[in-house]
Amino acid sequence: MSLFARFVYAALIRQDRRRADRKSVKPCAPDPSPAPHLATGRRGETLAYWYLRCQGYTMVARNLRMRPSMGELDLVGWDGPVLAFIEVKTRSSIEAGQPEEAVGEHQRLRIAKAAEAYMRRLKRKELNYRFDIVSVIWNETEGFRLKLIKNAFSGLGGRVSAERPL
Repeated sequence: MSLFARFVYAALIRQDRRRADRKSVKPCAPDPSPAPHLATGRRGETLAYWYLRCQGYTMVARNLRMRPSMGELDLVGWDGPVLAFIEVKTRSSIEAGQPEEAVGEHQRLRIAKAAEAYMRRLKRKELNYRFDIVSVIWNETEGFRLKLIKNAFSGLGGRVSAERPL
């Protein structure tokens, strides 16, 4: 499994590099995608998914929306005995700051509520969990950079503490 994840991750990197090389030549037809930032976000989530698989995570869910009023869980996976709820932030530049800085207090609380609802569905008596952030910076000339921040929501204000039994 790990060898397969590494192969797919390497293939995605090659594909993105080729895509960046092709973008230097302007196409004749307009791009059919409605919003380029959405495509960048999807690409970042896919790269993060395969990166985490290479790091040994066992992924169990992608883009999981518990209820319309709650936030979306980008990725959910097991890192050994700990269930990790992973928020992926992708940026094309750092002009507005690092991607992980875009996860504000309001968004953290929405993700925490969705995570609690997900854990209630599991119906397990004891469960360790935490909140991680994968920061992806995508630049057409330099490629991309990934950074995994484990236990990123530790200062959530006591409402949900990371890596505690349920």
